[in-house]
Amino acid sequence: MAAAAFVRQGKKIVAIGRNYVDHVKELNNAVPKEPFFFLKPTTSYLPSGGKLEIPRGILAHHEVELGLVIGKTGRDISQQDALSHVAGYALAVDMTARNLQDEIKKKGLPWSAAKGFDTFTPIGSYIPAAAIPDPHKLNLSLKINGAVKQNGSTANMIFRIPRLIEHVSSIMTLEEGDLLLTGTPSGVGPVQPGDAIECVLADSDGKQLDNLKFTAVARQGGYHYQTV
Repeated sequence: MAAAAFVRQGKKIVAIGRNYVDHVKELNNAVPKEPFFFLKPTTSYLPSGGKLEIPRGILAHHEVELGLVIGKTGRDISQQDALSHVAGYALAVDMTARNLQDEIKKKGLPWSAAKGFDTFTPIGSYIPAAAIPDPHKLNLSLKINGAVKQNGSTANMIFRIPRLIEHVSSIMTLEEGDLLLTGTPSGVGPVQPGDAIECVLADSDGKQLDNLKFTAVARQGGYHYQTV
């Protein structure tokens, strides 16, 4: 698969929620008994160097994550076969409209709007699977204006990657070019217009594998969140 082709050709973004214990605790959520996920539209992709648009009235939170790029379509994939369906990896940020999400969760409504705004999935470069022998030995970090906000290890996932692939593919077919986001470590917080965000994916020896940068701006027009 050509670099970043999944951004143009992938059909869906599958995002795992609450997959790091410290993140579960910081949002006062319960630790899940099995993986759970939500979907994001591919129109939310934002290539590195782009501008994250924050809609009017929205409190936008950053969540840095490791993304899996599916390279082989599969359904009911076993954990033993799971990694053979991964073509590569990508550093990503799952942006969340936290105030909107909090309101609609209280009402028992879907989260799609809170996760699905245009530019709400900043994405780095495509990293072939061969370049990452063990995806559970990686470090994810995020800085805002040079200050570290998130810094965590994929070793601390509650559900490891084969289990995530097994679970999601037992419900829906994973297709070539899909992106599976694996959850975020603790430290999530607000991004304001004017902020410069930098994310780094590194191996266990500290070698940098990718660098994702973007800036936040106020969106002109479009959705306007107003509390009722």
